[in-house]
Amino acid sequence: MRAGRGQSEPRYVLKEVPRVRVVGRRSRLRLWLMAVLVASVLSGCSGGSSLFSKGPPPTYDLLAARYFPHRVGHPRGQLIVTEPTALAAFDADKIVVRPQPGETAALNDAQWEDRLPKLIQARLIQSFEHASWLRRVGRPEDKIATDYVLVSEVRHFEISVADQSAVVEIAAKIVRERTGRIMSARVFRAVVPAVSTRGEGAVSALNEAFAKVATELVLWSARRL
Repeated sequence: MRAGRGQSEPRYVLKEVPRVRVVGRRSRLRLWLMAVLVASVLSGCSGGSSLFSKGPPPTYDLLAARYFPHRVGHPRGQLIVTEPTALAAFDADKIVVRPQPGETAALNDAQWEDRLPKLIQARLIQSFEHASWLRRVGRPEDKIATDYVLVSEVRHFEISVADQSAVVEIAAKIVRERTGRIMSARVFRAVVPAVSTRGEGAVSALNEAFAKVATELVLWSARRL
């Protein structure tokens, strides 16, 4: 129908229909992973479990004794140093703590860089080398031609929380390898104050106590060969 005068013809406006975005499988997977990640972060902040696990504690080395009196004359004697025996609490890389007498725990903020008996064997050999009182010292696998073997046992290597101290005690024997006869035996013990019973402070005190024990043990052994 034709519009008459004074009437405008109707206008038709074409509106753009919004596009519907289809979410594919990959997009849904990304959204799901993002939701899981956000939930894990929020739960971690609130004390719950998280996808991010706490890393291992710092590792510390055991230090060899370095300072010995000068010996007059040439070094003499050869010695094999075996790995010390130890109870299960010390036969690990954990740093043992005694909260109370008779109680055993381990530091959660520090550990040895290797099993403690293996570290003690290595540092005792280094201590003998620093002293320069023997012609040669080594491990059983070094095949040193000698009749004497140093056998030891770790009895104490811990931090005493009650006494705020580091305690190191090692029992040692010099054995004639061919006969198994014990030539000499002695228990070495050192107790030093610990400025801290955790982390680096505890390790420093244990190193100081071990240095005292190692020094006495080396001098005692060298004088009997």
